[in-house]
Amino acid sequence: MSGKPVSPFGARDTFNVGPGRTGDFYSLPRLEKAGVGPVSRLPVSLRIVLESLLRNVDGRRVREKDVVELANWRPNAERTAEIPFVVARIILQDFTGVPLLVDLAAMRSAVERLGKDPAVIEPLVPVALVVDHSIQVDYWSTPDALRLNMEVEFKRNRARYEFLKWGTSAFHGFEVVPPGVGIVH
Repeated sequence: MSGKPVSPFGARDTFNVGPGRTGDFYSLPRLEKAGVGPVSRLPVSLRIVLESLLRNVDGRRVREKDVVELANWRPNAERTAEIPFVVARIILQDFTGVPLLVDLAAMRSAVERLGKDPAVIEPLVPVALVVDHSIQVDYWSTPDALRLNMEVEFKRNRARYEFLKWGTSAFHGFEVVPPGVGIVH
């Protein structure tokens, strides 16, 4: 095996990213030219799902027939097939992300109690947990108000931030965007 991605229906293509470097992508126009279905007539949202299916054809989770089924979607047709949905990554706000991290930690503990390697518990896709809307306003009207408010935030919620930091080192593909950097919405 060459290590190249699978190219169902000959839809994989390449593009130049710099001198001597190329990237791969899956071309929906190529899929349509291969006669798989009227892809260009699909709503954009379904084309996004179709490209994900095409990228993830493995013969088990996603089969070529799943690609054909979605490529031939019609608005008023009877829905008889289940279409797999494969995500590339997950972004979480801290309100939902902290409980997820607690669940992952609990699963690791349970696996370890069963005498197995707890490292088998890993998110299947990259996860970004964004801590937003957590800073309270204790200081205002000064140039260093944000810095001071962030210092207070980290003191108030030290255990929470230590747990999140642990999560970033314990799980591959799990990252935390700290407060004061950005928001999810």
